[in-house]
Amino acid sequence: MQLAFNEYTKKHLDFLLKSRIIVAVSGGVDSVVLAHLCHQLNLDIALAHCNFNLRGKESDADEDFVIELADQLNVEVFVQNFDTNAYAEKNKTSIQMAARELRYDWFYELAEQLKFDYILTAHHADDNLETFLINFTRGTGLKGLKGIPVVNGNVVRPFLSFSRDSIEAFARENKIKWREDSSNSSRKYLRNKLRHEVVPILKEINPQLLESFQVTLENLNDTADIVEESLNAVAKRAIVDINEDYITYKISEFKKVNNSKAYLFEMFKDYGFTEWNDVVGLLDAETGKYVSSNTHRLTKHREFLILTGADQTNNDTKLLSVSEVDTTRETPIGILSFEDIQSNQDNTQSIICIDKSKLSFPLIIRPWRKGDVFYPLGMKGKKKVSKYLKDEKLTPLQKQNTWVIETEDKIVWVIGMRADDRFKITDTSSDFFKIELH
Repeated sequence: MQLAFNEYTKKHLDFLLKSRIIVAVSGGVDSVVLAHLCHQLNLDIALAHCNFNLRGKESDADEDFVIELADQLNVEVFVQNFDTNAYAEKNKTSIQMAARELRYDWFYELAEQLKFDYILTAHHADDNLETFLINFTRGTGLKGLKGIPVVNGNVVRPFLSFSRDSIEAFARENKIKWREDSSNSSRKYLRNKLRHEVVPILKEINPQLLESFQVTLENLNDTADIVEESLNAVAKRAIVDINEDYITYKISEFKKVNNSKAYLFEMFKDYGFTEWNDVVGLLDAETGKYVSSNTHRLTKHREFLILTGADQTNNDTKLLSVSEVDTTRETPIGILSFEDIQSNQDNTQSIICIDKSKLSFPLIIRPWRKGDVFYPLGMKGKKKVSKYLKDEKLTPLQKQNTWVIETEDKIVWVIGMRADDRFKITDTSSDFFKIELH
């Protein structure tokens, strides 16, 4: 196996040969063998061990074992202790997910602080098969069936072409000691159920299961490349505007393809959406309809779909007040300045000049609400703010980010758009007041 590992690394992962590397070592056979093989290849490694404090003295014994292993290999070792149960409870997640998050967050931090180039983990071919089956049983798309990537950012998994049996055989042949994790025999977790109950039956049916699975993964990844190419072509035609606040997609491009649902799934799957029939329904929905996930919102606006972050759709912001002595006020849409002036100035979208004697302080700054009415400057009569924004053809995001200034329940300015006619400067005005949005 040492020869096979050396050849694989030099052929496919040659960048490791001149890199500083963290090897994640739990104490189990897989990671211990990985540490030995890397050491024999003369890679520049240090070991990193996480003590999750989930198995009492057994966890502490694992830590001691890894420290001894580092001493045996004459390499540096880093150890971090975690209160995994407390983290899981605080973040309302499973113990397994908590351990994963804690582990990788620490690895990334360690690599960044100490200038390590890569993090090596000992995931192998059996782990890959189990991950595939987990995703398959829970429901997934093509991405979830592609398997664990060999290289993902600065995380490298050089064992994915090796089986658990071959790793254990190498350890026994070379009298390498390791630690057995008692939780691995438990049927409590889905992965262990698959490992102990399902995979053995599949291997009995097909003794060459891992080899066949590897061929399947290669085929799926080839197909994924084709899908990615087609998806990029549609995205290039569909995206008409993109910035830090939102992405706008042309609906007609999704209607042109043979399977709109498939393209919508691939385009928006990373934004937390789950109700895909509702997402498809947006293509023919009326303006203003939307579908939400925990992190994002997808809104139908005329002939477009607009993707925004969920936090950008939250208008439950506290009211802001402005006293007569205030000169500036910071708001979510910009900084407002307030200034007494000597003569009238022309109004613009960002500046209004009004009769101060018609104001009652404090002024209130707030998001517009349903039912708001104002008298648009230069127009006859009153108008609902909602109707005004619709007539101005604002996108849903622009509407959600529209604020007003009011005095005694009267709107003075739809900020950045139109002042109210009731507060305009007339021939009898003598107290001029300027409000500007920066």
